[in-house]
Amino acid sequence: MKRTVLVAVHTGRGVAVESARLVINRLVDAGITVRVLETEAGEIGCAGVEAVPSDPGAAKDAEVMMVLGGDGSLLRAAELARPAGTPLLGVNLGHVGFLAEAEVDDLAAAVDSVVAGRYDVEERMTIDVIARLNGRVLADTWALNEATVEKQERMLEVVTEIDGRPLSRWGCDGVICATPTGSTAYAFSAGGPVVWPEVEALLMLPISAHALFAKPMVVSPRSTLAVEILPATPGGVLWCDGRRRFELPSGSRVEVRRGAEPVRLARLHGVESTGAPFTDRLVAKFELPVQGWRGRVRP
Repeated sequence: MKRTVLVAVHTGRGVAVESARLVINRLVDAGITVRVLETEAGEIGCAGVEAVPSDPGAAKDAEVMMVLGGDGSLLRAAELARPAGTPLLGVNLGHVGFLAEAEVDDLAAAVDSVVAGRYDVEERMTIDVIARLNGRVLADTWALNEATVEKQERMLEVVTEIDGRPLSRWGCDGVICATPTGSTAYAFSAGGPVVWPEVEALLMLPISAHALFAKPMVVSPRSTLAVEILPATPGGVLWCDGRRRFELPSGSRVEVRRGAEPVRLARLHGVESTGAPFTDRLVAKFELPVQGWRGRVRP
């Protein structure tokens, strides 16, 4: 059976392009067909690859999409991989790289694991997002990390809602609606809780709210969250994963619910520093102090 891997790379980084060439050559030598995006093919410059348009068809029938870059590159790749159900395997060339599965030092071992089929696939919950103004659809999109209603210039006045019931009115810089995956991204920076990926939940938290009740909330994955911009206040903007931007005039309403399609992530076997429990990832990525830990005392 023909095996195909799609390779995407942050071409703005020299180390990423060099790493992509190593990955491609190793996969081709193993008899695996390699696709690259047409927009990146010229920078990569490898022979024997198939250049494809940067649309959802790029990942169709691909076994894995390997992404060399940071979390931003993973989020961009998710737009191609999600419709095809293709697992993403990230190699971190950025800073924290929370979504990545391997570091650049593990690159050869990561490719060998793909060649040998030594990986599992886990599904990450997404959110579907729709924005309306007086019944007119302004945006119909999705996110892996978060959807954020933000101010443009002046503070927003919003009313939030959960499951059809009003929750609170806030004067704020914005409101984040996030997934567990997104809990370690923008939501984390805004003071939200860290939610383990296997916990199915939705998060809502205000940004710099002028209110007594302005705490992050974790609700059921079956809930529907909504943010309404009050008609008498300035409009805002909707950002999804920091990539897709939509204008929100005064009076706009944004609804967020569990996504119909997950994003699939490949998790490797036998590569040091990857395939680790989420707690270990948290400690490693944020360099948390654990000196003195003894663990469970064995009888």
